Amino acid sequence: MSSGSSSGEPRNGLASVSLDAVSLRFRKYTDRNPTLKSAVVDSVFRRSSRPSGSYLIFDSLNLRMDHGERLGVIGANGAGKSTLLKLICGIYRPSAGVIRIRGRIAPVIELGAGFMPEMSGVENILLNGAILGFSRREMQNKMDRILDFAGLRESAQMPVKYYSTGMLLRMAFTVATDVDPEILLVDEVFAAGDAEFLVRAKARMAQLIGASHISVLVSHDLRLIQQMCTRALWLDRGRIVKDGRPEEVCQAYLLSSAPPAADPAP
Repeated sequence: MSSGSSSGEPRNGLASVSLDAVSLRFRKYTDRNPTLKSAVVDSVFRRSSRPSGSYLIFDSLNLRMDHGERLGVIGANGAGKSTLLKLICGIYRPSAGVIRIRGRIAPVIELGAGFMPEMSGVENILLNGAILGFSRREMQNKMDRILDFAGLRESAQMPVKYYSTGMLLRMAFTVATDVDPEILLVDEVFAAGDAEFLVRAKARMAQLIGASHISVLVSHDLRLIQQMCTRALWLDRGRIVKDGRPEEVCQAYLLSSAPPAADPAP
């Protein structure tokens, strides 16, 4: 089966996501002299690192999500959770296999990755909207509610290099979630500011998940997975360990992560 992906609009049908025998392989690069001097020399002479091999992230992964499903993805760091979302939304192309998408994808991942420090909050909102596929007019129509929800109206014209981390996260979260989702992909977004904003952010995300045709939520918060999802997937090094009801999958994951019981005292 050849690698690649296909997509279509489900307006007259039902949204779906399927990964058929999908593999993803990354190249390894070695730096023989990882020093500042070697980096400058390589830049001057336009030398680049050479690939020294590759490693497999996913190997013949099969996964299907149908209309109405709310999938929670759990697992340790490095399990492949975020990589799975990037495969689905097209950031990565599979090395083998086919990904089929029916529906418009709304990714809420890597918040603030496209922010420009010298530009104002308003300019960055317009820029991030363009990255997400919205026109300038559409983003201008959204501007007031974005600034109000993020609590950034007073600093809207200030360059974002002067924003605190919490302000940047609030703005990024608000822009990314002001969407009409069909297939919603969410990657660990609930660190966006103070406690009051966090309550509103969770309520907004619950509303988005409820409005989407399909949602995929990556999180280390097992309680959140059980609250918001109808199905859970436990990944370990790119392999599906368990797929089923959130309560059962989360319980199995917790049991596997628990330290072994101490031997009783003699």
